[in-house]
Amino acid sequence: MANKNNIVIVFDFDKTIIDVDSDNWVVDELGFTELFEQLLPTMPWNSLMDRMMKELYDHGKIIEEIKQVLRRIPIHPRVIPAIKSAHALGCELRIVSDANTFFIETIVEHLGISEYFSEINTNPGLVDEQGRLRISPYHDFTKSSHGCSRCPPNMCKSLIIERIQASFTKEGNKMKMIYLGDGAGDYCPSLRLKAEDYMMPRKNFPVWDLISQNPALVKATVRDWTDGEAMERILMGLINEIMEMEKMVSSDNCKISVGIVHEPLLPISLPVPLHLVK
Repeated sequence: MANKNNIVIVFDFDKTIIDVDSDNWVVDELGFTELFEQLLPTMPWNSLMDRMMKELYDHGKIIEEIKQVLRRIPIHPRVIPAIKSAHALGCELRIVSDANTFFIETIVEHLGISEYFSEINTNPGLVDEQGRLRISPYHDFTKSSHGCSRCPPNMCKSLIIERIQASFTKEGNKMKMIYLGDGAGDYCPSLRLKAEDYMMPRKNFPVWDLISQNPALVKATVRDWTDGEAMERILMGLINEIMEMEKMVSSDNCKISVGIVHEPLLPISLPVPLHLVK
């Protein structure tokens, strides 16, 4: 890995790193789509997924079956090379997702990319003593609201982005963030990005549609992408662009500091009046 730079890349997970929604994938592959669609109007998505895990357990589906389904989830072949290349260039990679820890960790471990992410922010997913997968909200909305009307009750991604930004500010480090996402839940954090940051919405997906309605609301530079190949090309281009800009700034600062030469103070010779000359 190269020396660490000041670039933080935040990835959404579903339909960004992987090509599908992991929740829908598990439900569909295990044959529970009809029940899922019946229950969908009755409760928040996060609560519904916990309920679906109960249904899977009650119907004899074991944890290993869920893992097997997750291990065959589709992913574009250029996404993993993009992740590895970004990490090798010194970028810090994080995941911010409304999926859950069990699904994400199972998938990234299977793909061999878990070591490249410094942090995974998502809903807790834990196997209980009975062997049932329990999915909890990232933000416990049964106790309090996160206060954002744009986002689902269990997660406002903006709060996570603001924490990341604050941590770098506290350490006195300048940071440029690149955010990649596809869903409506990725719109709120796009509004928190700064002018020096980059937003990479997936074209013709909900977050791209929302940004397109009023592009001026997003301060960051917006570069859309369509698939894993475009993601890799654009992401690598942005990283190299940022790194080249930093080299130029560093070089200019060096030239300025070298160009200022402080001459030593020398005694000044004053003319002596002729009548004092012996």
